[in-house]
Amino acid sequence: MTSNTEIPVLKKKDFQSDQEVRWCPGCGDYAILSAVQSVLPELGIPKEKFVVVSGIGCSSRFPYYMDTFGFHSIHGRAPAIATGIKVARPDLEVWIATGDGDAMSIGGNHLIHTLRRNVGVKIVMFNNRIYGLTKGQYSPTSELGKRTKSTPFGSVDNPFNPLSLAIGSGATFVARSVDIFVKHLQETLRRAAAHDGAAYVEVYQNCNIFNDGAFRYMTEKDSRDDNVVYLEHGKPLVFGKKGNKGIRLSGTRLEVIELVGHLGPENCLVWDEDEPNPAIAFMLAQMGPPDFPTPVGVFRAVEAPRYHEGVSRQIEEQIETRGQGSLEDLIYSGELWTVGEGGKITGGRS
Repeated sequence: MTSNTEIPVLKKKDFQSDQEVRWCPGCGDYAILSAVQSVLPELGIPKEKFVVVSGIGCSSRFPYYMDTFGFHSIHGRAPAIATGIKVARPDLEVWIATGDGDAMSIGGNHLIHTLRRNVGVKIVMFNNRIYGLTKGQYSPTSELGKRTKSTPFGSVDNPFNPLSLAIGSGATFVARSVDIFVKHLQETLRRAAAHDGAAYVEVYQNCNIFNDGAFRYMTEKDSRDDNVVYLEHGKPLVFGKKGNKGIRLSGTRLEVIELVGHLGPENCLVWDEDEPNPAIAFMLAQMGPPDFPTPVGVFRAVEAPRYHEGVSRQIEEQIETRGQGSLEDLIYSGELWTVGEGGKITGGRS
C-alpha cells in the first residue's frame, strides 16, 4: 500500500471469520471475541496488518474466529512467537489471546520477558481461574482451597496474581476488565491498542461449565457497586451503591473509608495511571475480597524503550556500517572447527 492509498472503512463483520465458533453456550469467551472484533475496525489499520497469536486452551481458539492472519501455536509459547513476528515485522499489529493456564503456568517465563522487554504486542489474558479445555483442573489463578478434579480435597497452592506479576515484570501498560462489562471492556481494549509498548489486559471470564460464578460477587447487579472500584485517571477512588465509600492511602497501606461527615472524595486516593513508580499500582493489584473491592481499569500506562524498535535500530546501524550481510557470512563468522581425517579437529576464530 502507498501513502496515497485510502484504507477501506472496516466493520465488525470484516473481522469475523467463516469458522463456526465452538465454545460452550454461555461462555464468557464470546463476549471477549465480540469486543475485540468491535474495536479493531476502529483503529484505522488495514486488516492484513493484524496478526492474532495464541497458545493452547479454550481462549486459544481465537485465531480461527478472527478474519486476520493468525498463528495457533503451542502451550505457553504465544508470547515468544509473537515477539518474533513483531521483531521481524514491526509494522504489524500483533495480538495475543491466552488464558490463565496457558500464560501463568507453562508460559509464565515467556510472558514475563515479553513484558519486561516491552515488545509492542497486545496481550489479552482470559482468566477464568480454571483449566477449561482439559476439563476442570485447578489453574495457577485458582483460589486457595479450590476443589477440582485434580484437587479433590482443595488446592493448597497460593494463586498467582496476574496483574501483580505483570507490574513486577515491568509492564508499561496493565489493565483489567470483565467479560460482561461490554463498554468497559471495549474501552480497555482501545486503550491497550493505543499503547506503543507491551499492553497486558486481564479479562475476568466466566467458565459456566467448570467454574461458574467465580466472579458473581462483582458481576451481579445487586452487589457490583459495592465490590468494584473503577480506576479513572485523575479521579478519586470512590465506589459503593451511593458513592459513599472510598479508597485512601494511609502511610504505606490502602484502606476503605466511609464518606460521611468530614470525609469526602477529596480524602480518597486520586488515581494516576501515568505514575512512573509502580508501587501504588502494585498495591491496587493486591486489592480484592473480602476486605476490598476489586479494581478494574488501567493500572499503569507509562512509556519506555520498545524492544522491537531497538532490534530494528541495531540492524539498520549494522547495515549502514558493514553493508548488507549474507547468510554465508553469518555461518562462517565466529568460532569454527573442522573435523578432518581420523577425527582430528582443527579450527579457531575466523
